[in-house]
Amino acid sequence: MAPATSAVVGDERTLSPAEYESWAAEVRRLAEERGAVVLAHNYQVPEIQDVAHFTGDSLYLSRVAAQTDAREIVFCGVHFMAETAKILSPDKTVLLPDHAAGCSLADSITAEQLREWKAQHPGAVVVSYVNTTAAVKAETDICCTSSNAADVVRSIPADREILFCPDQFLGAHVKRVTGREDIHIWAGECHVHAGISPSDVRAQVAAHPDAEILVHPECGCTTSVLDLVSHGDLPADRTRVLSTGGMVEEAGRTSAREVLVATEVGILHQLRALNAGTQFIPMNERAACRYMKMITPAKLLHTLRTGEGAVDVDPETAARARRAVEAMIAIGQPGRGGE
Repeated sequence: MAPATSAVVGDERTLSPAEYESWAAEVRRLAEERGAVVLAHNYQVPEIQDVAHFTGDSLYLSRVAAQTDAREIVFCGVHFMAETAKILSPDKTVLLPDHAAGCSLADSITAEQLREWKAQHPGAVVVSYVNTTAAVKAETDICCTSSNAADVVRSIPADREILFCPDQFLGAHVKRVTGREDIHIWAGECHVHAGISPSDVRAQVAAHPDAEILVHPECGCTTSVLDLVSHGDLPADRTRVLSTGGMVEEAGRTSAREVLVATEVGILHQLRALNAGTQFIPMNERAACRYMKMITPAKLLHTLRTGEGAVDVDPETAARARRAVEAMIAIGQPGRGGE
């Protein structure tokens, strides 16, 4: 197939309109035949987002999957996300179209490393971002999302040490907004978000001085953005640190002419579909996750035709991991704005 022409970053397509309609009809037919629900993360390629029954962040999608009566969950995302869906839906079949779709952030800490860290801080409470493997969640006391991480930390008694993993930028943001001094932060990162730098922010703000600014807390530029806000160099009323779900909600509300978006560029497709009157501009147009783009239209179709790609989690690991997720949910529903 000849690739279709893409007008802007974040809307790159590989199918022409006619090819998309034919492919999408077959995807929907097979999904209905299999009793499957197709879920797509915000960072997936546009065709995958458009054909999915639900699009959103990973925890939102996993919770949707648990609430549906579908026999199968086809998760178009990365491996830890499919694991989370399996943890919350142990009796359903979870299919991942490409098991090589990993995550640099989830891979930045292993269960063994976490056990060693815990041994160095006996009695500490472990708070793990949902962007972690099932094995790490199983070693965790309570999970968090980027939108509720501060509330999770505030729920922990002031006299308890906290081990926060794996994202150092989200951890620094939580430490800053909560004022907790007894929080130890693992030095992990998402390579894509870490690559969105303070220099990107300065250049784009200079080029778009009246734009609203949306920044994901995993970004390497978050601290600089907030410092610029505190010094009056960026407008506080137009600068927001938001999860991916929070960005989606803001896109539907904003009346700004331009919005600068600091996160993986795949989300721009969804933001533009929600609000055609606003120009959504990437803070760094190279911020694309190759793992998120590994699930192609052809791979999704193959999975639906064959049923290949099942993701399994050891029942004991899943049970321990589920307790950490449920402990988070007990504090307050994370809502659509998860990671």
